[in-house]
Amino acid sequence: MRIDYLAEHPQHVPQLARWHHAEWGAVLTGWSLEVAQAELALHTGTRAIPTTVVALDGEQLLGSCSLLENDDLRIRAWSPWLASLYVPPPARGAGIGRALVRRIEAEAAALGVAELYLYTSEAMGVIDFYQRLGWATRDRLALNGIEAVVMATTPRSDA
Repeated sequence: MRIDYLAEHPQHVPQLARWHHAEWGAVLTGWSLEVAQAELALHTGTRAIPTTVVALDGEQLLGSCSLLENDDLRIRAWSPWLASLYVPPPARGAGIGRALVRRIEAEAAALGVAELYLYTSEAMGVIDFYQRLGWATRDRLALNGIEAVVMATTPRSDA
């Protein structure tokens, strides 16, 4: 497995958009598959915000994670964000998610980011995953009928 910038593999934008929309479309009001694809297509930078990294086995897409200025327009008190960590169910449990998170942390550290944020919910069952990686809960707030848990970490390049 290797992790690379989505900008180097734009052929994966449509698949990522489908995965992301299927996973989070119901909680993001007005976020269509077309919008998801258009947003990912803008992630053409490397060592920049916004950017997306992908995990690959050869050319097989194994997952993705993004670094964004804002992950939700209703949460502007914090920035930047680790967002859209996604590994398809058959590939889970192999350390891909951890590697993607660590890569985004390293990208943020290289950009001089002092604190990096993410949000999730208890329902997604990943809070423990992030805590094991050193993330801490900063706040809880209501978003579209779910309790969003805002977490933060100090990014390190050796993550």
